Parts: sequence; C-alpha cells; structure tokens
Amino acid sequence: MAFRDIKGQDKAVSLLKTYLDNAQLSGAYLFIGPEGVGKYLAARTFAKAVNCQEQEGDSCDLCPSCLKIDKKGHPDVYFIEPTESEAIWIEVIRQLKKDIALRSYEGKFKVFVINDAHRLSPEASNALLKILEEPPKASLIILVTAKPNLLFKTIISRCKAVRFYALGVSCLEGILKQDYHLDTSLAHFLAFFCEGRIGRSLRLNDPSVLRKKNKIIDIFTISGTPQLDELAKESTKEDLRGYLGMLSSWFRDIYLIKAGMPYSGLINLDRRDELLKHMNRYNWFELDEIFKSISDSFAYLDQNLNIKLILSNLRAHSWKEKS
Repeated sequence: MAFRDIKGQDKAVSLLKTYLDNAQLSGAYLFIGPEGVGKYLAARTFAKAVNCQEQEGDSCDLCPSCLKIDKKGHPDVYFIEPTESEAIWIEVIRQLKKDIALRSYEGKFKVFVINDAHRLSPEASNALLKILEEPPKASLIILVTAKPNLLFKTIISRCKAVRFYALGVSCLEGILKQDYHLDTSLAHFLAFFCEGRIGRSLRLNDPSVLRKKNKIIDIFTISGTPQLDELAKESTKEDLRGYLGMLSSWFRDIYLIKAGMPYSGLINLDRRDELLKHMNRYNWFELDEIFKSISDSFAYLDQNLNIKLILSNLRAHSWKEKS
C-alpha cells in the first residue's frame, strides 16, 4: 500500500512526503491519533518509501524491498508490536540498541516501528531516550500511539510529531461504499459505530456484523430467553467489549432520539422503527443508569470478574417490560 491508498489523512501524508522530498530524514517520529485511523499503516508505508528501490517519495509496492516490508521480512525494518495489555520491556529496547548500531544489510535506512509506544515500561523509556539523544545516521525510529500522554515528555520532545485524525462519519461512510463496495446499511453502521476510524471499520467489516449486533441488542432488550450462558461461554473478553459497545450504541440512539436528533445520525439506522417504539420505555434517569451499568461492565471485564455475573447484572439493568 502506498501513500495514495491512505484515506482521509491528507495533512499527515503531505507532511511525510515533504520529509521525503526534502531528504529531511533523521532521528525519531511520533505518529499520534485515535485508534484505527491509519497511523500504523502510515508508519509501514513510510518505512517502505524510504527504502523503495524503484521510486522516490512513495512506495512502489512491487520492488523486493517493498514486498519484504509488507511481509515483515526485510532485514533492516523492525516491527515491535506488543500484544494486548503487554508492556514493552527494557530487553526489547536493549536489542533495538544493538540492531540500530549495525550497518544496513540492503536498505537505505534502518527503520524501527514501535506500535503502542505508550506501553514502554519506565526502564524501557529511559533506555530509548538515550538512543534518541544521538541516533545513528541512516536510521529512523517511528513511535505509534493513541495515548501520547503516557509517554515521557522527554521522548516526545525528541520526536517529529505527525498527527492523524478520525474521519467525519459521512466521509467514511462514502469511502466504505465507493472504495470497499459495502452496502448502505453496513457502511452506515460501521462509519457511525467506529466514529470515523477507518482501520476499525475494516477490521469489523463482515457481512454478519449487523446480525451479531442485532442479536446482542435483542438478548439484552427484548423479552424471551436471554441466552446469557451461551454468550458467556462462547465469547472472549475482546468479543464482550465489542458487544458492550454495540449495546451502548442502541441506548445512545434512544437517548438522542428523545432529545430530538435527526434520524440520519442514528448508529442503528437499520432498526429505526424499533428505536422509535422503544423510545418511551425508558426515562432519562433509567438511560443514565444503563450507561453507568455498561461503563461498570467494561471495568469489571478488566478486573476479571465472572463474565456470566457481569452479563446478568447488565441484563437486569437494560431490559424493561413494556409499559
């Protein structure tokens, strides 16, 4: 993927291309922005562009260097990617220090991409800071983060900041329909549910996502067998976080309909008629209590509380007999 394929980040891409065109390549870069807006993709594309064998100022996507980086097999391009909730320990940065001191095998630059850089441990941050004070020539370090406030200020001060932003939801909806050929209902839901974050939209892009979303809403808001045992047994913690977000979107829509918001702004536009019927089942206080219960459920998941108990508590707060 080349810079031209990164959607909705024209300012960030323009800045990176300026660095490339002016040969202003040195030291460290800090890619900042919400989750799922293309920071990591841009970091990989930047690594390809500085090492591309066929063209200047962008990646060709066809030369051996670009292909190796796409497959994470280039000997001079390193990707540090912590798993969920894992810190980046000092041993990782010590290895980076050894690798960055070596001469390139075949690339023009040695590039180190550190994803979720806010997970650097204090010891790792101090070790990285020493590298950033005098980075070797022909080497780049790219820090990618959605939480720059968790980084040492001294690290931030030694980086060139490149900012990324979420797209407008209408803009993202158009991109999903035109460039990715999603149908109208799915494109609308993903654009609004993901709040303009194209990366997250594409990760959730599945023809079954609307069916899953509607199943979750039905389990917690419509009378009948709640199926909580099945849901608790078959779902991972990450699945459940997604389900909580889906349920929150339903009550958010009810809340905003009651406040007079235009229907075009609904996340669950595919169930507009049902939302209108449910609107009067809940008063403002009850909706506030439901949102609090959903927020508490996110916290309980992080505390590893019993999942079935969390879901049962949430069901008790969210389901209400028709009045």
